[in-house]
Amino acid sequence: MFALFQFSTTMIAVADKHENVCIDTSAYTARRAPRELVDHIRGRGRRKVRFGSNYPMITPAQALEHLGDLDLDKEATELFLSGNARRVFKL
Repeated sequence: MFALFQFSTTMIAVADKHENVCIDTSAYTARRAPRELVDHIRGRGRRKVRFGSNYPMITPAQALEHLGDLDLDKEATELFLSGNARRVFKL
C-alpha cells in the first residue's frame, strides 16, 4: 500500500525512509513548488515524487505552466509527470 501526503520538509525524510511512501505535488503549481522539493526531484527523490494538479482548484495546465523553470532533466521530468504514477499504480 502506498501512502500519499502533501509536501512538508519532514515528508522528504519519511519518503526516503519508507519504500512505499510517495510525495504528491497536488498542493502546488510548478512556480510555487518549495525549493527543497525541487531539489529532491532532481536528485534522490526522482522516483518518489508524483505530479498532481488539485483539479478543479488548480488545472493541470496551471500546475505545469512553469515546469521548465524547475530545470529538471529529461528522466526526472518523465518520472515526475507519468513514470512514477505508472509504476506505483501498475499502469
